[in-house]
Amino acid sequence: MEMFKISELAKEFDITTRSIRFYEDMGLIHPTRKGKIRVYQRRDKVRLRLILRGKRLGFSLAEIRELFELYDTDHSDIQLQKMLSIIDEKQASLQRQLDDIGVVMHELNIAKERCQTALMRSDPNNIQ
Repeated sequence: MEMFKISELAKEFDITTRSIRFYEDMGLIHPTRKGKIRVYQRRDKVRLRLILRGKRLGFSLAEIRELFELYDTDHSDIQLQKMLSIIDEKQASLQRQLDDIGVVMHELNIAKERCQTALMRSDPNNIQ
């Protein structure tokens, strides 16, 4: 059975041990203890990876906890519908962000072209 110390996980995921303890306090991961030492299993490592990925994608810790809880329980129709609802909401939010990024990128490209054109016109060494 794979086991990890908190310092190993912190180094691997480039986060602080304090962050890992916070996720533990929030009930997102559940290490065992050997005396005063926290011992993390493979399941905790996978969950930590999912927590960090979820945060990068804009999920709140409450949403991540809810998804974990749904995953941990039996997969009744109600729970699966709730999970689909959360996924749909997050996909819609990410799509809006993606659309906004596309618009901003387009506007930046136009501004860049205008600046480059203006620089070319003002350069006395530029032969047109």
